[in-house]
Amino acid sequence: MRQFHSYAARGVSRVETLDDGTITPYAAVASLPFAPEIVVPAAREMYKKYGGHVYGKYGFIDAFNPSFDYDVPLKRGKRVRGLGWFDSDHIGIDQGPIVAMLENYRSELIWSVMKKNPYIRAGLLRAGFEGGWLDSTDGSIAR
Repeated sequence: MRQFHSYAARGVSRVETLDDGTITPYAAVASLPFAPEIVVPAAREMYKKYGGHVYGKYGFIDAFNPSFDYDVPLKRGKRVRGLGWFDSDHIGIDQGPIVAMLENYRSELIWSVMKKNPYIRAGLLRAGFEGGWLDSTDGSIAR
């Protein structure tokens, strides 16, 4: 039997896969610097298809599930007939990556500042990361 979850960590682990069809717009939009050719059309389509149900005063809502179309009592969010379930929350910790990645896409400001921080560099090296900008002394991408 299929289960739907309200606030829950989703994904694949060693013991289970938790995927109930819920989409988190912030995860897609925060990927902007990595794949703008995919993210921009995806964000536009979410807004075009779901409008004010998925986007409000504070930007994109935390999550929605277009496959949820059941007339049952809900603990959170709302059900819109024919469109699915929409969360009512705009969670700051999820909105933050959108802002940071929009700025990184625009100017790379956040990444530039982080690359110059000796503690971040040392931590990444100690964690076993190597290559790219870590191989340069000024934080630029080593070619």
